[in-house]
Amino acid sequence: MDLEDAGSNFDAVLADAGLAVVKSGVRMPRMNSIIERWIQTCRRELLDHTLIWNQRHLLHALREFETFYNGHLPHRALRSAAPLHPLPDPITDPAQLTRLDVLRQDRLGGTVHEYRHAA
Repeated sequence: MDLEDAGSNFDAVLADAGLAVVKSGVRMPRMNSIIERWIQTCRRELLDHTLIWNQRHLLHALREFETFYNGHLPHRALRSAAPLHPLPDPITDPAQLTRLDVLRQDRLGGTVHEYRHAA
């Protein structure tokens, strides 16, 4: 199988999933910047630390990372908020600052950690 056959097979898989293939333009670095940033983050935060056993395991790990990325991971462009959750109101009460309880939730077997204030 040559590279062109593999590309057409991949296009067929995407078409079966109801997705259209959109080719990026030549010399248009901003066209792919968002997805390239996501892939870089996914690779650095997840795939470089995980041994993937099969396709099912890969899909599970990617779904979990997507949930983490959009629901918890702070983004610079959003002033350290997650895309699906705005930043909480700042804590201004000094008494509350002295007794902050932080909870940690491990995801993907401890590869990714989420930290939250306890209610």
